[in-house]
Formats: sequence, structure tokens, C-alpha cells
Amino acid sequence: MKEKVYCESVEKKDSKNKLLTPSIWIRENHSPLKSLMNTDFNLIFEPSISADYMYLVREGILGKIERITKKLDIQNKILIIRSAWRSFDHQQILWDTKLKLFEKEHPEKSYDEVKEIVSYFIAPPSKSMHATGGSIDALIYDITKNCVMDFGTNQGYDIVLSKKCYPYHPEISEEAKKNRALLIGLFEGEGFVCDPKEYWHFDYGNVIWAIEKEKDFALYGIIDEVI
Repeated sequence: MKEKVYCESVEKKDSKNKLLTPSIWIRENHSPLKSLMNTDFNLIFEPSISADYMYLVREGILGKIERITKKLDIQNKILIIRSAWRSFDHQQILWDTKLKLFEKEHPEKSYDEVKEIVSYFIAPPSKSMHATGGSIDALIYDITKNCVMDFGTNQGYDIVLSKKCYPYHPEISEEAKKNRALLIGLFEGEGFVCDPKEYWHFDYGNVIWAIEKEKDFALYGIIDEVI
């Protein structure tokens, strides 16, 4: 019952956010995209589907990421950047790749069922917050244990998409709950908001952030391509 109530609350919130998104005013502050790879921050970059991926974020976010990495340094841990800014083309490739993989892993499900599940966790290209440069997907590497920390649905970098990806899902191990609390706490401490469906996804400055923070406007709009 607890699991059902929690999941329903997450899905209700997510639906509300999607309905509100088109109505949010964006007062673009033109913070440029900067590559996290060109910093001296202690980071691990998860391999991307794009060979020349540069892990770009808005310049206004760099200081926040730097402070998070320093807090993790003290704990002998490293922030893993899974993804940052994505073009529409990149998002489409990601969506197509995950769809094919999920179809292969779940031959018992129909195409429509697979599409519904994947669409719930991976936004269509034109609606992805990653296109704003204000979204970051992250995990944490534990140097002492020499592994990616256990967040309840992952084996290393690989994350199994299910309702257990909801950040505070009650049916995960105590270790996973503790690790999620660490990850989420670090980003929330820097003003980010955690996606209601994905414990690894964080938003700052975009319309989802504005909704969650009850701001009058968002700071970052869509950037389709880097010139």
C-alpha cells in the first residue's frame, strides 16, 4: 500500500509539471554553455553515445558542480557526470537506443507497452530539459570500494528503468536509500531540484526548476545546437 500511494503521488506530480511547463515564462539570462571537461573539477564522465560529447552545462552552474565535487572529495568519492546538455538529435538517438534495448530485454511486452515505459523516463527531443543546459544526470563513485555506489536500480552505470527509479521509492535497500539521500542532498544543497521520477536527474534554472521552486520565471530556455 505504501509503495502504491507513493508511486501515485509521484505520477500525479509529474503529470502536473508537464501540464504547467508550457505556461512558464522563460526570461533567458543567456548564460553560455561550458564544458565540464575543460575544468579541473574531480569528475568521472560516463561514456556517451556521442563520441564527441562535451558534457556542457550553463556557466552559472559550474560553481555549484565544483562545490559538490569538493564535498565528495572529503568523503573519498567522485561525482559521475552521466549526461548534461543534449541537442535534439542526441536526445532522439538516446530515445531510439533505449527503445531497442528495452524491446530486446522485454520480448513479452508489446511495442506500445515498451514505448510507453521508455517515453515515461526519456523525454521526446523537443521536451527534454537537457536541451536547456540546466539539467545534469549524475551518480557517485566510491573510491574506497572501487565501484559506482548502489542506488537501488543500477549495476555500475547501467540503470534499469522502473518505478523503483522514483527517488524515494520505499522498496529499495537501506544502503540505496542512504546513497540516494547523499546524491540528492548534494544537488538540492546547491539549489537544484530532483526529478520526481529519476533519482539521478537534477534541474536548475529551467522551467521544471521554476515550477518546483515556485519561481516567477525560468532562467534557461532551449538551446537546440551549439554554434
